[in-house]
Amino acid sequence: MRSERYTETWNRPSWPIYGGIPPAVRNLLIANGIVFLLQLIIRSDWLVYYFGLTPTLVHQKFYLWQLGTYMFLHGDFLHILFNMFTLWMFGQDLERDWGSRYFYKFYFICGIGAGFFTLALTWNSAAATIGASGALFGILAAFGLLYPNRIIYLWFLVPVKARYLVLFFGFLALLASFQHTSDGIGHVTHLGGLLVGWVYIKRGRSLKWITDFGRSLRYKLKERKYYREEAQKRALLASADEVLDRIKEVGGYDKLSRRDKKILEKASELLGKRED
Repeated sequence: MRSERYTETWNRPSWPIYGGIPPAVRNLLIANGIVFLLQLIIRSDWLVYYFGLTPTLVHQKFYLWQLGTYMFLHGDFLHILFNMFTLWMFGQDLERDWGSRYFYKFYFICGIGAGFFTLALTWNSAAATIGASGALFGILAAFGLLYPNRIIYLWFLVPVKARYLVLFFGFLALLASFQHTSDGIGHVTHLGGLLVGWVYIKRGRSLKWITDFGRSLRYKLKERKYYREEAQKRALLASADEVLDRIKEVGGYDKLSRRDKKILEKASELLGKRED
């Protein structure tokens, strides 16, 4: 049964000032802040080179980690301020409804998905994309879908319903993605984040089989490992019994071979663990 927070009649203004900041949003704010301070201290382009999203480096030098690390780098103070304000403003309600674990999952799926989208559409680009905007546009898409009538005060003055605000941002990102702009904003990444967030929310149930398959596979692998380890333990104990039978034949423990003594030591350790 859907929560009342998801209904069309939910109109509370989007100002999450009640309660404390939930842990996932708080941790992401802190992580982005620490990385930005590191950028200010180092003041070198190598952070952007190695950890920003540069399509040519990803597919030519296999810098695959850039698909995730680019989200934590920012160009200047206004860039990180706007992004972190967006995360604080729109992320808290989602995390409270979803829980921290699912929020983390959604955030990184949107961010990494936006990275793949950028890579696919700007394959030969040597320009680096940085910023959390891809993940945050996914957050905006989720907010618009789950709280469509929530009132957002644009520029702190103009009341706009969340659904229209998200559509407006999406339209701007779509238009800008077809133009060769030089404003330093990754419009393609914004559009990718919106699309990934929208698809994940709208089609999440139909894609549930993927996560179910993953859980089933992990369970089978653990089960197979358990039975393999149990078989090895039974074989070890059987070998230890054979060694104990040979003690009388060879004339005592000291006359056993090094291999047989090692078998007895391992069997003793195994039995000691079982008693614990």
